[in-house]
Amino acid sequence: MEKIRTTVRIAGREYTIASTDSEAHVNRVATWVDRRMNELAVATRLPAGQLAVLTAVNAADEMMKSRDEIRRLQAELDDLRDRLEKKEEDA
Repeated sequence: MEKIRTTVRIAGREYTIASTDSEAHVNRVATWVDRRMNELAVATRLPAGQLAVLTAVNAADEMMKSRDEIRRLQAELDDLRDRLEKKEEDA
């Protein structure tokens, strides 16, 4: 797949990102990162480099928690399917 180059603005600086994802997706991600960095800048007044690291750590934390929740929900769904199949077999 061909990479699309998209220019975005994050924390007041422009970045050109090459990605196989759509321009709309890249802009959505950049907007999220920009918003999070701005929120942290107001709350912490850290330098840009530290803001970027803190934003990355927070994003990784959210991603890992989301993955854990997906695994938990998948296990719950599998359990419910197994219980339903067992009830159908017993009927």
